[in-house]
This record gives sequence, C-alpha cells and structure tokens, in this order.
Amino acid sequence: MTNTPFKIGIVGCAGRMGRMLVQEVLATPGAVLSGGTEPAGPLVGTDIGLLVGAKTIGVPVGSDAAQLFAACDAVIDFTVPAATLYHASLAAKTGKVLVIGTTGLGADVLAAIETAAKSAPLVYAPNFSIGVNVLFALTEKLSSTLGPDYDIDILEMHHRHKVDAPSGTALGLGEAAARGRKVKLADVARRTRDGQVGARAQGEIGFATLRGGDVVGDHTVIFAADGERVELTHKASSRGVFAKGAVRAALWARGRKAGLYSMRDVLGL
Repeated sequence: MTNTPFKIGIVGCAGRMGRMLVQEVLATPGAVLSGGTEPAGPLVGTDIGLLVGAKTIGVPVGSDAAQLFAACDAVIDFTVPAATLYHASLAAKTGKVLVIGTTGLGADVLAAIETAAKSAPLVYAPNFSIGVNVLFALTEKLSSTLGPDYDIDILEMHHRHKVDAPSGTALGLGEAAARGRKVKLADVARRTRDGQVGARAQGEIGFATLRGGDVVGDHTVIFAADGERVELTHKASSRGVFAKGAVRAALWARGRKAGLYSMRDVLGL
C-alpha cells in the first residue's frame, strides 16, 4: 500500500454531515482534504477549514463537482438523491472512488449506482456507523435462527428535520431480516398500520417511524413470539460515527477494482 496521502473530497461540505466529514478527514492519518463543494451561493470561496472552526487550510469551497472529482482520489456524498445521481455519473466517468451515504434513493438512482460501479469502486450503505452495520449482521442472523414464529417490527426515530421515512437504516434492517428468511422485503413489508387493519399476517416485517427533537438516530429490531421478545437496539448520539465510518470506507476502497461494495465488505462481516 502506498504511503501517499489519499485525497478525499466532500460534496455538500457545508451541511451538517458535510462538516462532520470535513472534521473527520482532517483528523484521519493518511487522508487529506483536497476539496469540497456547495451549490452556488455565499459559501462558495470560503476556506473549508473555517466551516468547522479550524484554521484555514488553503482549500476553498467550490461549486463544480466535476472539478472536485478530477482533483480527488475519492469523493464522499451525503447529499440528496438528485445530486447523488449526478455524482454517480462522474464517478463512472473518472473511475474515482465514491462513498454514498445519501438516503431516500429511488429505483432510478440505485440503478445508476449499479451502472457506475461497473466503471469505478463505489461503497454504498444506508448507514456508515460501525455499530449499525454489526446490527445489520445480527438482524440477519437472528431472523434466520428464530424463524417465522417470531414477528418482526423495526422502530426508528430521528430528528424533526429528516425528510424521508422509514429511514434508510430501517429499510436496511428490513432487508437484513428478509435475507435471513430468504424472502424479498417488498413481498413482506408493512410500512403503515392505521385503523381497522385486522390481524397481523405471518411473515410480515413491519416498520414504525417517529420524528421529533434532535434525535440523531435510534433503531430497534423487535422479534416477538408467544412468551418472549428479543430486541436489538442501536442509538447514535453524534453524526460523527457516520463520518468516521464513511472515511474508513473511502480509505478501504483505495486501489479496489470497480464494483459495488457495502460496509459489510469494509468491515469483513
């Protein structure tokens, strides 16, 4: 492995997650922050170091994602689906590493990510927390072990500003539970319950969503059977855990061949 510093860029570098990612890159040995972008506006041209209260680092906020990809070895994207769609195309064109933590992705963006991964190494995960990715693995294992006598529900809570529901992490947990039972989540998911819904269907994987306050992210997977209940819970108190995992993923992807990777690959789970 080369000792040359790995150049990482952050799209949406002035957002809440963007600033966390900036701080994490600046603090990570072997990584160097070589750029960041924001839509055209008053922050463009500002030294990125000042966004996080650090000293100036001589790297201004830009507005051209194509220039950022050209200048970096890897780009980390926690933005919005429309932007991620564009960034995936830039990764495919340049062959650069792209780490994607954007949530609420539709089928069109997911298809674009799969296409881009034929030309570049992409790491996509609904959640980059190390603990949450262990939770994914445990959920799949328990789902397989406990069997259909255990009803599965996934409860998640986030801050009042989150725009998508259920969260990407909750859906990822649903996918893990479905894999454990060797079924497709789309065939067994129950996203809402309201009114006279009748008895629960066997094999259903339910979701419940809470929004309020400044909650960073709470997720619980409930396995309920007659006579007992097993619960797996993860609570994040800082977005820093997502930034730490994303930067770790970017460094892991260095030198990898083109392909679509997950945090399961990064952590060797």
